[in-house]
Order: sequence, then C-alpha cells, then structure tokens
Amino acid sequence: MSKNRKIIGLTVVIVVLLLAVFTLYGISDENTETVRIGYLPTDHDSALFVANATGMFKDEGLDVELYEYNNGGDLMSAMASGDLDVGYVGITPVIYSISKEVPVKIVAGAQNEGSGLLSHNPSVKSITDLKGKNVATPGEASIQSVLLKYYLNKNGMKISDIESPSMKVSSMNDALKTGSIDAMLTYEPYVTISKNINNQTLMASSSDILPDHPCCVVVMNDKFLSGHSDKAKKILNVHKKATEKIKEDPEGIVQYLPSHIVPDSEIENESLSHIEWVSDLNDTYKKNVINFMNIERDLGIINETIPPEKLFLKN
Repeated sequence: MSKNRKIIGLTVVIVVLLLAVFTLYGISDENTETVRIGYLPTDHDSALFVANATGMFKDEGLDVELYEYNNGGDLMSAMASGDLDVGYVGITPVIYSISKEVPVKIVAGAQNEGSGLLSHNPSVKSITDLKGKNVATPGEASIQSVLLKYYLNKNGMKISDIESPSMKVSSMNDALKTGSIDAMLTYEPYVTISKNINNQTLMASSSDILPDHPCCVVVMNDKFLSGHSDKAKKILNVHKKATEKIKEDPEGIVQYLPSHIVPDSEIENESLSHIEWVSDLNDTYKKNVINFMNIERDLGIINETIPPEKLFLKN
C-alpha cells in the first residue's frame, strides 16, 4: 500500500471515529440537544405545563427538561449562570436581573394579574390595618413584594410600617392559618386555596391593586437566542399554541397541570378564572411592562430605567 493510501485510510478511520463520538454525545445534531426550561410552582405557568403534557414540544422536534424553582430570584440566578435556556418567571426578577446586566430578553408574555392579599386576623379589614403587622411575600425579588410596596405607598404607608418576611409559597397558607403571620400577598392557586379551603379573607386581588399589570413572562438567555434561533422560534410557537388552548377551554386544561399545584379541579378552575392569559409581545404589552418598570424605579427597586432594546427580543 502506498504512503498516500495509508494516510487516506487513516484519515477515513479518524473521521468515522469522530462521527461516532459526536453521535454518541449528541454533538453532531443540534436538534438532539436538550432545552432547559425553568418555572415556578404556580398555575401562572399553565402554558408550559399544557405544552409539555400534550406533546407540543415533541411535535416540534424539541427535547425539553423542566426545572422547578421556589421563587423568581432563584430562577434568574440559574439563568445568569447558564443553567437554564428558557424561563417562565415573574416580571420583577427579570427587570431586576436585566438592570444588573444579566444577558436575557423577554420574548413573550405569559399572563397578567393572578395574585392576592389575604388576611387571617379579623381586625384587619383594609391595607391601613396592617400597620405593625406581619405580611409575608414569596421574597424581595417577587412581583408580590412589589405589589405590596405599591399598595402600601398608594395608601400613604411604607414597607417600613410593617414586617414583611419572605416565605416559601407552599408554607405561607399554613402560616396564615395558624396565625404565625397576619397577612400574605401570594400568587394563584394559593390565593384561591387560602380563601376557599382555609376561609381566609381576600382583602384585595392584584387586579384591585394594579389592574392589567404584567406578571409572568417568558425569557431566554442571549446565548440560546443567538446559538439556537430555530429552537427559540419553535418554543415561541408552542407557547402561543398552548396559550390559545387555555383560552379556548380553561376548565379542560386542569388535567395537564402538575398534581402538587392543583388541590382539586373546582378550586383550580376558579383560580384560572382570575388570570388573564397572554402570549404576544406587542406594543401594548411592552408599554405595560415599561410602566411596571417605572413603578419599580419609583419604589427604589431599580436605580434607573432600562431601554427597550435591552428588555425585549427584537421583533
């Protein structure tokens, strides 16, 4: 065998081996790479649950893994470290993270409203009765914390007028029931669970506090957007289809939600009726997000406004 033939033969062997390794580890086919999606334990993220349970991601040729986080701050930390590609998360931790140069973009809305302020203390009938009381939220980085500060401010009070501990959402109902806290501002379905099962008083829904406010959004990190634009488009298409499915038959989608989120179908159906579903990133929705950002700035949660090109995926 000539020297050239030996070299050619050796080259072929190397190429075959490399292809085998790439195939084994999923490197050669971009479509086999798993998309990592974070979410919170709330029916606000119903579009994600519906899409996953009904096979919408698989229909688009997408392999996804879902990761649950207790609060938006933890989820956005995972986005910042590159542990997640996509997140279903509240607008507040997103705005805060972008203000701190975390490279993510809002790519779609998920829903509006869907939170509530509840009390166990019979002497508490209005927000002003909460002075000196304990009012829990899911955390400083949560949209519920912003709504509480905004509502206090609107009624001539400050966050320093109350005690506001951060608590795991799933623990807040028991804490309210036992009187460990006087009130809580939490999200669905825990609002409806607290009201219907534990007989707590709903002092104000988030639609009373700040009508039509954006709540959860879909975000993607910049690296995923630039490196996997086809997958990003497919995920957005799936999100829109799942949202339309929810709008068409809200009661019918309860079966697709995680069992640890749904106490029973009747309560869950009521919970879903308190949520406004969105999936677009149109001018109206962007304006609502910017208005909410300005509220955060006025409350001192962020130091300055963020330009739209840093907030949103370019249409």
